[in-house]
Amino acid sequence: MTGLRKHAWSMAEAAEEEIETVSAEDVETRLGDESVTLVDIRDVRELWIEGTIPGAKHAPRGMLEFWADPETEYYRDWFDPAHRYVLFCNEAGRSALAAKVLQEMGFEDVAHMAGGFTAWQTAGYDVEDVPQKDYKSQ
Repeated sequence: MTGLRKHAWSMAEAAEEEIETVSAEDVETRLGDESVTLVDIRDVRELWIEGTIPGAKHAPRGMLEFWADPETEYYRDWFDPAHRYVLFCNEAGRSALAAKVLQEMGFEDVAHMAGGFTAWQTAGYDVEDVPQKDYKSQ
């Protein structure tokens, strides 16, 4: 017995019942569409190792709510509650939870990608390299 009242994957499955899910194929057909912002919520180290979907913005899961909220000092101006966002992570658990949170914050047009970046790679779609930054020289 783990002592947990809720488990991560069951929470993600419950979130999926309340959010829109789109396929990697749907996302690929909308690449370059300025009315849709793709948001990679994986840890930056995952991006450095595997790359990301071309043109995707990065908002680490741990900072998403703060980056999306204009009342915080961390706000990123590319977040707009009236815009369409499609979130993805590695296998779609974190992105389901994150999409639900954005909806709770008032974002009206949010979805997440089924299967995450793993599904994207499996489909053989383009991947953009993300170079590791040298934080020591900054």
